[in-house]
Parts: sequence; C-alpha cells; structure tokens
Amino acid sequence: MAQVYHARQARSNDTRLLPQRFRAADLLYRYGTVSRKKRTFRSCVCLALCDQRAMKIALFTEVYQPIVNGVVASVDALARELGNAGHEAYMFAPHIPHGAETSGRVFRMPSLPLPSRSQYRLTLPLVARRNKRRFLSRCDVIHSHSLFITGWMASYYARHRFRVPLVFTYHTMLDNYAHYSPLGQRLTAQLTRELTRSYANAADAVIVPTEAAAAQLRSQDVTAPICIVPTGIDIDAFRNVGPGEAASVRRKFGIGVDAPVVLLVSRLAHEKSVPVVFRAFASLLRRLPTARLLLVGSGPLEEALKAEISFGDLRQSVSFAGSVLPDELPAYYAAADVFAFPSVTETQGLVLAEAFAAALPVVAIDTPQTREVFGAHLAGMLVPDADAMAQALYALLSNAERRIAAGAHARAAAAPFAAAAPASRVLAVYRTVIQNRGGSGQGGGFDSLFAARTAGSE
Repeated sequence: MAQVYHARQARSNDTRLLPQRFRAADLLYRYGTVSRKKRTFRSCVCLALCDQRAMKIALFTEVYQPIVNGVVASVDALARELGNAGHEAYMFAPHIPHGAETSGRVFRMPSLPLPSRSQYRLTLPLVARRNKRRFLSRCDVIHSHSLFITGWMASYYARHRFRVPLVFTYHTMLDNYAHYSPLGQRLTAQLTRELTRSYANAADAVIVPTEAAAAQLRSQDVTAPICIVPTGIDIDAFRNVGPGEAASVRRKFGIGVDAPVVLLVSRLAHEKSVPVVFRAFASLLRRLPTARLLLVGSGPLEEALKAEISFGDLRQSVSFAGSVLPDELPAYYAAADVFAFPSVTETQGLVLAEAFAAALPVVAIDTPQTREVFGAHLAGMLVPDADAMAQALYALLSNAERRIAAGAHARAAAAPFAAAAPASRVLAVYRTVIQNRGGSGQGGGFDSLFAARTAGSE
C-alpha cells in the first residue's frame, strides 16, 4: 500500500548538468558546503542527532478552524500527534472573522473575503516579523498543505529564505473542482495540473493518503518522492460514545429509537455527489418506509437539496443537521445504523475512517480510492450506482446479523487510521528529507521508509 517514488533523484544529484556559475550555489544549497566530500562537522553532527532531538515544524494551510472539513481535521490530527511525540508544530493559517479561538501555536495571517458567499478566505501572504524570527527561522521542516497562496509562502520560506526541506501533502484532486472556476472546466483542469506538477516537483517529498492519489500525480509527471501516508483520526473519540449521546441525536431530529438510520457526512457540493444518496434513499423507502436519512454538513448546494425534497416523499424522512462541531460529530455516527458514501472525488475520504472507527457499516460508490481504504475488510459494500446503493442499504438494514458482522469488520479496518501511526510515518519523512538535504544519503532514506511500511503492513 505504501509507495515511494523518486525518479528525479538520479538526475537531480548530478550537478555536472548545471552551468558552472550555478554549481557552487547548488551544492551549498543542498549539502551545506561547496564540496560533496568536505561537509562541515556541524552538518554531520546535526544529521546524526536528527533522530534523537525534538523537531520544530511549520504547517501552512489554506483552511483552518472554525471551518470544518477533511483538510482541517487532517492538519489538526497531525499537529496534535506531533505535540504528543514531543515535537513543536507551528500552524500558519488565514484569519477568519468571528472564528472561534484556537489553542496551541496558531499564527493567523491577514485575509480577504472571496467573491462567493463562503467561509473560505483569500490569504494575504504576510507573516509578522516576530513570528518569522522566533518561529519560522528555527524550523527544521516546513510542511505545506496547500499549493495556493499559503503553499507558495511555504515554498518561499523553505527553499529561499530559511533553506530547510519542504514537504507537501496533496489533499485534494483539484481536477474535480474545475467547475468552480469562471475560466471554464477544460482550461482550469489544465492549469491545475500544471500548478500541481510544478509545486509538487519543488518539494523534497510529497505525501498522499492513497496509491490512487499517487498514481494521479505520477500521471501528471510529478517526479518528486511520493510517500503514501493515510490521514489519521482520533479513533477513541468515535469508539467511546455513550448510548445517551446517540439517543440525544435521534431525539433532536425526531427519529425513533427503532428507526433505521442512514448517515451521510459531507460537504453539500456538486463534487460530493449527494443526489446519488437521495436517489438511493428514495428507492430504499419503498421497501423500508420507516428508514431515515441524516445529513451532516453544509455547502453551496444545501438550499437546492432542501428544495429538491420539499414536495416529495423524502420530505418527512430526511433531516439536515448542518455543520457539526468536531467534538459532537462522533455522537452522530453512533446514532446511525449504516453510512453512505457517494463521492468519487476524494483522495481518501476521511469520513470513511470515521465510520470505520464508529463500527458503522459503509455503503460506498466503488472507486480506486474507496477500494484501497476498505482493503481486505468486509466493512460494508462497494457499489457502482444509486440503484445498487439502495439494494446494499436494504440488505444491511434488514439483516441485523449481517450489519453487525460488517460493523465488526469496519472496526478492524479503522486500525491503520489511528492518528499516532500516520504521524510516526510523517516524522520518518521529515527525518529522511533532513538527512537527504544534508547529503547523508542518495534517496535511500525513502527506500528504507518504504521497506518499514511494507513490513509493518504484512
């Protein structure tokens, strides 16, 4: 499952290909000296100790609290686990007016509203001088979670200002979001592919959550080392929900104790394919009239989706919960019987891991990504379309024994997504890029990371 790709390594280490006047600068940039053979004593000592000392990591993200989405959850989980392991994580994110206060070292950058009505902001690339001096200048690694404004800030500070490794996590298959651009889908898709390729190839390492995401990057001529690290979650938060909390969610939406509940947690947007679940649920109701559909999330299609069901058979059977705070979300999973996942645009689908952690059977549209997340576990069913989803939902909701068995498989499938395990692999990536940047290896660090990951997964 884990893969590492470093086709660029051989040619990037051959400084003979550089013009003479750039050769010394390149060696100084990558090895800390103008000679490969005469590295400084200080550089060698730092490399020898990098596995033993605490690191300082700057995390740059285009979205952060109070926005609730997969990227925010991923960045939060990583920062939390880095702290638990004794390292210091500094978060750099845009300021969001009226947002809740965030704990930890979170440095907000000025931002402007976007033309559309959205919580998302246009970041102004400004970091306070004291924060650059006291925090950024002391970082061992800069980790970017965006390839837009904050991503290019991360690249500038890593590659030009402070000369430290740049790690990039590819969270989103941007081609699938081209419909938001006024430039037209074809042109936008082409531009995002070029942007992704140029940004990823400027990084010392790229992290993706699935092989499917890695394959897409390779198809776009990304030659930087690619490491597959699933996005982690706090599994215990979803496993330690009391029955009273689940019952409270049902009461809040007028759902009976015995009513079968299908849960969908998603941003309500075009690329998430929410109408697929509506069509499947409408079909399910004809066979199971007491079923209820509970939607958690908000987005640009929310009003249109509400209008779609306002006059039909779904009106009394569908509940919109809106955005839910992360601390309250586990209770919604506990209140459900089956989880529906219609999206085909995810790099991983963090909500799949959450459903698994809650021991909730999943019915998902079959894609390479969801197939990879499921693995060998029979944690529900992968289906091709809405009709098959309706049949799968009925098969699970009408057969308690089958549903319980799928829930047990789901619980087992959650294990690789426990936040500490992915964070430890991210730390291994950090240490490897530091060593490679210092000149202690020729890409072998990534090979050893791959070997360790493969052995641990067998």
